[in-house]
Amino acid sequence: MAAWNLKDKTAVCGVGHSPYGRRLNRSTIDLAGEAIRHALDDAGLGRDDLDGLIVSFGTPIGADADTLAYALGLKLKMYNQTWAHGRFTASCLQWAAMAVNAGLANAVACLTAISFSGFRRPMMGGAGDSEGAWEAGGGHGEDPVFGMTSPGAGAALVAQKYFARFGATSRQLAAVPVAFRKHASLNPTAIMREPITVDDHQNSRFVCEPLHLLDYCLINDGAACVIVTSSERARDLQKPPVYLSGMQGLPGGREEFIWTYPGFGTSQQDAFDYQPGLQPVYQMANVTPKDINALFTYDAFSILAWTALERFGFCGQGEAAAFTQEGRIEVGGALPMNTNGGLLSEGHMMGWNHQVEIVRQLRGECGPRQVANAQLIQWANAYGDSLIYRR
Repeated sequence: MAAWNLKDKTAVCGVGHSPYGRRLNRSTIDLAGEAIRHALDDAGLGRDDLDGLIVSFGTPIGADADTLAYALGLKLKMYNQTWAHGRFTASCLQWAAMAVNAGLANAVACLTAISFSGFRRPMMGGAGDSEGAWEAGGGHGEDPVFGMTSPGAGAALVAQKYFARFGATSRQLAAVPVAFRKHASLNPTAIMREPITVDDHQNSRFVCEPLHLLDYCLINDGAACVIVTSSERARDLQKPPVYLSGMQGLPGGREEFIWTYPGFGTSQQDAFDYQPGLQPVYQMANVTPKDINALFTYDAFSILAWTALERFGFCGQGEAAAFTQEGRIEVGGALPMNTNGGLLSEGHMMGWNHQVEIVRQLRGECGPRQVANAQLIQWANAYGDSLIYRR
C-alpha cells in the first residue's frame, strides 16, 4: 500500500498563547479560551471557523476537551485529546494534519492549558506523581520499589550513565540551560529572564544528582494554541503559512526509555550501537539534519537536549557534550536550539510554546532572538517523535 503523502499538505495558520506565570489564579478553561482567541486573531479567523479541536491536557491539571468545547461555545466536527505530556505534542499536530487531509475538519486548534499551581501530587513512595500511578510505575521509569519516584529521577539516571559512558561532565551540560536562559532574556514572554552563568549552574543545589536545580524545567500555569488547516486555505489567510513538511510518530516498546534513544542501556534497554540513519521525518520532508536551521526539543531536563541531538543524527553518540559548547546552540550559532528559552526558562507548556516559537521564527517575527534566514525548523524529541516545519 502506498504511503499517504502528507508533505506540505497542511500548514499552521495561527498561533496564540495566554500569559505564562508561576501562579496565575485562573482556570484552565479561561487560559485555553485566551490562547484560542489569540490564535484565531493571528489567523484572521472567527470562532465559528474552528471545527476541530485536539487538546493535550486533562485532569488533574487541565480541562477535558468536551468541557472546553461546551464552555467556549465551539461547534466541532471532531475532537480528540491526550493527557498532558510533551511526548504527545507532535502527535496532536500529526493527528490534526491527518484530520484535515481526510476531510474530517477544516481548521483544527491544537493546544494545552495547564495549571500546575492548582495541582497537588499524590504521594507514591514518598514523592511520586499521578503519571506514575496511572502507568504502573511510569513512562519515565518511576518505580518506588527501586526508589525511582519522579520524572527527574529517570532523567538523572540517563545523565549519570551519559557522564560515565562518554566522560562528559555536569559543567559541560551547563551550556544547555545557560544558552536557553540567554534566549529567554530576549523574550518578554519568558518567566525566567535573568541571565545565568556556568558557575551559577554549578552552584545551584542538586535535586537528583547529577542534575542541578538549573537542569530542571519550570512549573507554571498557562496555555498555548496552534491552528492547522489545509495549505490552500492557509495561503488565503492573514499570516504567511508555515507548512508541515515532515512527520515522525511516537515510538514505543522495550527499547524506548523516555529520556533517551534505543541502545543506551537504561531501564530495560539492551546496550548496542544506535545508528539514527535517515529517519522517516527527513524522508518525508526530503531534507537531512544539515539542512535544519534551528532545532527545538522538549527540555524538561537539560540532558534531553543532548539525547535528542544524538538520536536525530546532529552529532554522533557521546558527541553532544562537545557539540553544545562555545555558543553553538545559541542564536547566531551553528544550530540554535529552543530560542524561546524552552521549558527551562520561558515556561513549561508541554512543548506547545516551542511550536508557537517555531511558527514565529519562520515568519521572521522574533526580533532580537530571530534566527537569520530561517527556512526549515525541526521539533525533535529524545522520545523519537518529530516534525519539520517549512516557511
